Amino acid sequence: MQSNAVLSSKDNVNIKRYQKLAASKKARQADGLFVLEGARLIGDALLEHARLDCLMITESAVEKYPALLAQADLKEVRLLVISNELGARIAQTEQPQGVFAVCRMPRQASYRPVLKQGGHFLILHELQDPGNLGMILRTADALGIDGVFLCGCCDVYSPKVIRATMGSVFRVPLWQELDTDKLLAAMKAAGVHTYAAVIDPEARELRSCDFDGTAAVMIGNEGNGIPAQVADACDFRLTIRMQGHINSLNAAMAAGIILWELQGGQI
Repeated sequence: MQSNAVLSSKDNVNIKRYQKLAASKKARQADGLFVLEGARLIGDALLEHARLDCLMITESAVEKYPALLAQADLKEVRLLVISNELGARIAQTEQPQGVFAVCRMPRQASYRPVLKQGGHFLILHELQDPGNLGMILRTADALGIDGVFLCGCCDVYSPKVIRATMGSVFRVPLWQELDTDKLLAAMKAAGVHTYAAVIDPEARELRSCDFDGTAAVMIGNEGNGIPAQVADACDFRLTIRMQGHINSLNAAMAAGIILWELQGGQI
């Protein structure tokens, strides 16, 4: 993992690739790559055996993160030392640490065998806020959810979502499935009970749901919730009863409450 010279040109192919991947979902999907920034996030990626294509670190950061460099060296990750000016140029955080990486997206295996193994799952339907998606993945990680399905959501590999997950993106099993009907049919065939989280006084109150057996809860779009036809395709409709005049919660907050109940109020 040796780097012979300090990169200082903004036109360097590695710098241009990093910036393109950071800015473009299309480029990320085409190359199967995404970017990471920050020592903790990159350290988590290495600990969870994510495949790093390269590690870029500024001159001033080299002495600050010897453990990270040693960790990357053990994984035989290609190292590039870049100038402090280039680091400031490509950074997207308010207080950049001067540590960046390009990471390969994990290969997505079939989810059908996983569904047959039992467990508790989360389905996110057309969630569009990167902060919400990242926070929900952190919550799913903390509560030991067995897998998360993304149906038409914002790009989970965008820098904003990746930062919001605080490393949980490397620990939570993820599947992307644009065809919600196909997913629900596969769950039904595998004996998974599906629950649509809705704002409806006629729906089953969350605390009355026992979630026996294999179960999956669906959380909908921040503004529009779950479309009626999709909610109707689920086995059950559930709701969080609220007091006062409020009738809805932030998607990430609602997901946290529901996942806590899904896991039986235990970690």
